[in-house]
Amino acid sequence: MINWGVIGAGGIAYRRTIPEGIIKAKNANLIGITDIDSAASEKIGKEFSVTTYKNIDELLKDEKIDAVYIATPIYLHHEQTIRAARNKKNILCEKVMALDQKQCYEMLKACDENKVKFAVGFMMRFNAAHIKIKEIVKNGKLGKIVMARAQLSCWYPQTEGAWRQKKKLSMGGTLTDMGAHCLDILEYIMGTNITDVSCFTGNIVHDYEVEDSSLVTARFGNGAFGVIDNYFNIPDLTSKNILEIYGSKGSVLCRGTIGQESSGTCEIYLEDKEAGYSPDQKRKDIIKKEILDIHYENIYEKEIEYFSDCIEKNIQPRELSGSIGLHNIKIIEACYDSANTSRQKKVL
Repeated sequence: MINWGVIGAGGIAYRRTIPEGIIKAKNANLIGITDIDSAASEKIGKEFSVTTYKNIDELLKDEKIDAVYIATPIYLHHEQTIRAARNKKNILCEKVMALDQKQCYEMLKACDENKVKFAVGFMMRFNAAHIKIKEIVKNGKLGKIVMARAQLSCWYPQTEGAWRQKKKLSMGGTLTDMGAHCLDILEYIMGTNITDVSCFTGNIVHDYEVEDSSLVTARFGNGAFGVIDNYFNIPDLTSKNILEIYGSKGSVLCRGTIGQESSGTCEIYLEDKEAGYSPDQKRKDIIKKEILDIHYENIYEKEIEYFSDCIEKNIQPRELSGSIGLHNIKIIEACYDSANTSRQKKVL
């Protein structure tokens, strides 16, 4: 059993990761929490019947805690990860990992020097639909993959004090906040990294420092193309958060699997037999459509169980590794570079 402490207990920690993940995971035990908002911290501590620490130092000095979940704003990840590592705590850090590559390298160095495990919170990798689609792609059921798309949107208006709307605190807007997940889940499913990107960003509806819209076109290591589009200006219930994978033998279309829910719907379309070129593009008789039968499990619960298991067995969390988080930052930086220069960029 791994004993957990939470740094930054409001936001996603309070809504999702604590109640759906740490509390429910079979190999995790919530010891205590801390948050910069002392009133919120006290409230959350009482709700979950755990210790409320006055500050991070107090939490990190508690020898009962084996692992910490860092769910603070991005600009705090670097400092807090290094402090946690020096206190010999294993770390699950929310995405994105940090504000730039330099910070990422320093975080990984601190974890390596202190012999603690580090993981990045790409919880969408644990959506059962994504796991199944990855296997379908790997087995060649769709043939040679040609194109993949991931889309995630929400309505996020100008908000007083919102750190996500300040560039120095967040690195960027839609691309950083939601695109990071979309970029990662496509690489996870495709089984290959993005090598080149071209990107547009802009403020189409909301007038704040960071972009409210981003569109990335990408090339994967296997030659396939990708599209990643994210928006802060589409009402939540009107956006379907689409995932599409197209290959030479078929395609998969999902709605709602990208996001914080542990659900969604997926359809697979396969050609029963090769019929050659069809000028009128009407070959309904050889197309097989199937609703994928998926047994969904909570993505936050599975994420916490996975990392806790890695700690217990003393193995590296390869599915959520720091190198994945660093690579994700490299892609995002290349995307912003492309948007600023109107040029295609390599992911170095």
